[in-house]
Amino acid sequence: MASKIENYKCAVFLVSSITLNIFLLFNLFFVSKWKLSWSRRAAAEAEAVASLSCSGHGRAYLDGLVLYGKPVCECNTCFGGSDCSQFSPGCPADVGSGDPLFLEPFWMQNAASSAVVVAGWHRMSYAFTDHTYISKELEKHIRRLHSVVQNAVTAGRFIVFGTGSTQLLNAAVHALSTINSSSPTGVVASVPFYPAYKEQTAFFRSVDYEFLGDASLWKNTSDVRMNVIEFVTSPNNPDGQLKKPVLQGPNAKAIHDHAYYWPHFTAIPAPSDEDLMMFTLSKLTGHAGARFGWALVKDEALYQSMLEYTSENSFGVSRDTQLRALKLLKAVLEGKGREIFDFGYETMRNRWENLSKALSVSRHFSIQEILPQYCTFYQKVRGPSPAYAWLKCERPKDEDCASVLGAAGIIGRNGKQYGAESRYVRLSLIKRQDDFDLLLQRIKELVMQEGGTKIM
Repeated sequence: MASKIENYKCAVFLVSSITLNIFLLFNLFFVSKWKLSWSRRAAAEAEAVASLSCSGHGRAYLDGLVLYGKPVCECNTCFGGSDCSQFSPGCPADVGSGDPLFLEPFWMQNAASSAVVVAGWHRMSYAFTDHTYISKELEKHIRRLHSVVQNAVTAGRFIVFGTGSTQLLNAAVHALSTINSSSPTGVVASVPFYPAYKEQTAFFRSVDYEFLGDASLWKNTSDVRMNVIEFVTSPNNPDGQLKKPVLQGPNAKAIHDHAYYWPHFTAIPAPSDEDLMMFTLSKLTGHAGARFGWALVKDEALYQSMLEYTSENSFGVSRDTQLRALKLLKAVLEGKGREIFDFGYETMRNRWENLSKALSVSRHFSIQEILPQYCTFYQKVRGPSPAYAWLKCERPKDEDCASVLGAAGIIGRNGKQYGAESRYVRLSLIKRQDDFDLLLQRIKELVMQEGGTKIM
């Protein structure tokens, strides 16, 4: 008898649960639509603009130009016309910038999970209700992201938000040069290095620090006894190599710039476990225009100093930006990141393989070698998929490689900007597919002009 009663209770509970779930689903998909009010207009405007195809060679934007009451297509490089359908045959392949637009198709496929509708009264205050400038929910998702990707240790670290990692770079230099230091600090980086390290340091003209150039020039010298801050970029911009600090010792401090330490650009051999690590949304999701970055900081005094810098500089990062970053990270974390990283890795690997193949028969040009490596995220050995090609002009007469490529209709960045020789040029592989396709076409044309190519 007791068994029958228990079975009856279970049946009643099961029916009740099914009924409740049906009610909730009905309320979610039907009643909630009826309740939509102020968001309807915003959603309709966004959908209308997004529906413009621009021939697949451009985009229309909510904040873009409007002609006769309608949004205007903004065309990709080398395309024009009202619908971006007109290609300019003589247009050069502009692959100078690091605009990470290769992920644009992914976000078009995932528009629903990444869209944000914001009420006019959203976060009007300078600060959150806890009187800080940092969203606790966003911080929580950043820690979860690193745990899933296994590219950085967050335990025992403080997190500082910045207007892109660009703001945080100087915040870190400022903090490291003023904490426990009574004399000017030297700032160095390994050649080839990201130009902003030198440019920012020189621009601010601080009495606390100055840029001293190539880190290797200060190794094993008496000058290392001075306070030195070394930028360690891993993977490196421009050559994609995983780097370690050159300088050691109690007076050498390191800023580990991990902007590209994500599975679509490199194998992740192990979680980075450094005292100061930098990351940016720009290279993770491709949203460079959102201007959001973060630093993982082990030392509390350094954290407080960097926090003070960003607070005094800009009252922290825009609350709207933090909301968008949170929404994007939630989308990234769906399926534990596999969808976006698979898409990004396949795209970048294919581009690298196609470019490598085109240059493999050239006697005049070469690109860097990146060896396959075991990746903890994919749990297998994987091939290279770097953000940039570090191209070298091999002929002695081609000392100005950027000019050689420019004459062939390819715009890259001169190696001198990276502290290297001018026979090197950085070519961006992370722009739109249109840009890469044109680059590949120009490279093939350039190699064909060599006459006698290498026999493979």
